[in-house]
Amino acid sequence: MSIMKLKSGTDIRGTAIGENTNLTDDAVKKITAGFVRVTEAKTGLSPCEMTVAVGHDSRLSAERIRKAVVTVLCHYGIKVLDCSLASTPAMFMTTVTAGCTASIQITASHHPYDKNGLKFFTKDGGFEDEDIISILTFAENADVSDIEAADNSIKTDYMSEYAGILRKMICDGINADNYEKPLEGLHIVTDAGNGAGGFYATDVLEKLGADITGSLYLDPDGSFPNHAPNPENAQAMESISNAVISSGADFGVIFDTDVDRSACVDSSGKEINRNALIALAAAIALQDNPGGTIVTDSVTSDGLKYFIENILGGKHLRFKRGYKNVINEALRLNSLGINTPLAMETSGHAALRENYFLDDGAYLITKIIIMLVKLRKEGKTIADLIADLPIPLEEREIRFRILENDFREYGQKVIDDFAVYAEDREGWTVADDNHEGLRVSLDKKHGDGWMLLRMSVHDPILPFNAESNSEGGVEKIISEFNRFICNYDKIKC
Repeated sequence: MSIMKLKSGTDIRGTAIGENTNLTDDAVKKITAGFVRVTEAKTGLSPCEMTVAVGHDSRLSAERIRKAVVTVLCHYGIKVLDCSLASTPAMFMTTVTAGCTASIQITASHHPYDKNGLKFFTKDGGFEDEDIISILTFAENADVSDIEAADNSIKTDYMSEYAGILRKMICDGINADNYEKPLEGLHIVTDAGNGAGGFYATDVLEKLGADITGSLYLDPDGSFPNHAPNPENAQAMESISNAVISSGADFGVIFDTDVDRSACVDSSGKEINRNALIALAAAIALQDNPGGTIVTDSVTSDGLKYFIENILGGKHLRFKRGYKNVINEALRLNSLGINTPLAMETSGHAALRENYFLDDGAYLITKIIIMLVKLRKEGKTIADLIADLPIPLEEREIRFRILENDFREYGQKVIDDFAVYAEDREGWTVADDNHEGLRVSLDKKHGDGWMLLRMSVHDPILPFNAESNSEGGVEKIISEFNRFICNYDKIKC
């Protein structure tokens, strides 16, 4: 197998357990050698001048991969800080507060237990697409046969420092009479999904006085025995909702495996996720940035756009799927002098300008908790902050598989044909602010909502999203769309 097939956007990801393992020790060593070469080029430093932090989430293959990574780094004479179990955002922060040249996080985000991967950072942020291509291109022909097992790494408890940063943020943000215990009287439950996020309950919330009884799955367990560690997973969200209700908590938070994504639940057990979470993050971000622009991915609702622009007084730019895409667009807008404080995907990746445009689930939850305390003093709740967000009555996603080797070219042709088709349909209006695929609004007669057809970021899939404000509207929209899509014999309908 070509090592290039391990590329997954701006990450590297593969199977790390079982007979189909392709993220082997040899592959990891070659990739790490490629990382050293690319980091030399990015920083202008020789390996012996570098300090690189290495961390991992709770996956069962983490220790094996860590050994392979550290072996190569030490071989090149790099000073290595072994941060052990860590969140992905914390590993970036080692380049900000711990003086690291770069960092590597071993994670496969929310994917099943047998997967794993690598993410790379410098102080300028995560590696870009072209960096990953360069790493893997070098790795294809790298010879690591003479690299012997060696581990001169320095055990480093960076997560304690990172938790301290979040605690100080809460103490300063609330500025309570009891400065050191600003969360006294609050009951907050955390569901870490047996990933790396358990620290937030014990080392942040509890140390600030919060009652964390009823929290779930704080212990790391890479077999993920309870539910998928993913805030987009229905079972996971039901888990934290039930925990809030059964324990009578004031608030609930949930993280994915490596804590770069999060969601929350109010005191009634109602989920604050996807569009509602973006609305909440936007409401917080725009308080100090009136009229600012919020960048999201393409599948956000019409209601969110209305809320950002008509209720909050901001601007909403729907961009492309992929957390790096929305972050990079926000960076571009800011470079042009356009006030853009937040970039966020509906999956829960939230990157705030004030936090280096780092997608950090714990940082977002920290901002929300500070707001929660301030609202309580006014007799209000988090739900009050987004009460005016219109919620669609129905929504659905269908993923159409492309049965063609050159799936990207074929998929783009289908989208181009759909654009022509849509222009001539009664009651259809093509969006004029579209940056990915084709988005169409439909009048009440034809479904009372919108639909979006786009290419998957990585896979031979055409995702189709539909939302409606009327009962039965989504089925009507799908019926309208099927008249078009089922004419293509290379699309599995």
